Amino acid sequence: MDSARKIAVVAGAFFLVTEVSAIGGLALYGPVLEGADYVVGSGADTRVFLGALFEIVLAMAVIGTGVTLFPVVKRQNEGAALGYVCARLLEAAVILVGTISLLSVVTLRRNFTGGSGGSGGDAASLATAGETLTAIHDWTFLFGPNFILGANTLVLAWLMYRSGLVPRFIAVLGLVGGPLICVSATAVMFGLYEQVSVAGSLAAVPVFAWEVALAVRLIAKGFKPSPVLSTAE
Repeated sequence: MDSARKIAVVAGAFFLVTEVSAIGGLALYGPVLEGADYVVGSGADTRVFLGALFEIVLAMAVIGTGVTLFPVVKRQNEGAALGYVCARLLEAAVILVGTISLLSVVTLRRNFTGGSGGSGGDAASLATAGETLTAIHDWTFLFGPNFILGANTLVLAWLMYRSGLVPRFIAVLGLVGGPLICVSATAVMFGLYEQVSVAGSLAAVPVFAWEVALAVRLIAKGFKPSPVLSTAE
């Protein structure tokens, strides 16, 4: 297997890991995202810790996609390729900030229950703190997997389109999906609809399709023949 084929397989695997870990993390985080009652209730700490583990894997895979593809796509446009890597690093950092905020909710809950529940005033204060930390996660969830994801999707899709490394229809999915999810995130930010909603989910479909289609293509067939590959070693 030549180096370009290896790069394609590894990058495709990283993209698949991002999808699986993102969905798994969101599903596992359910209880802690439901409201302030979590911090003063019985909690589901093990489930949250598993969600955090998924998010850590997600952040690593996000970085992996950028670093793995850089040696190839930089031959099309090094500045854009470097921008893609930086955007992926930023996306991973934002994801981890959101993860830490939710783990902090677990710490507050454990301290509260470990202290025999405390007073009503303590419970109210902790509930407020829990809401604050959850709000931080909500904003990181909007900026990381939406605004920043949309930007780096657009950059990579443009690089793939110009270089011809993947079929054009796959690149077009990214060219459409990147701006669309940014527009959707803007609508969420201004309160037009909730991020986890029918409208928000529909806006995310093209980006999801782009990443899955790109991953399958890279793993199954690798890059298309392109002048870029002749100088990618």
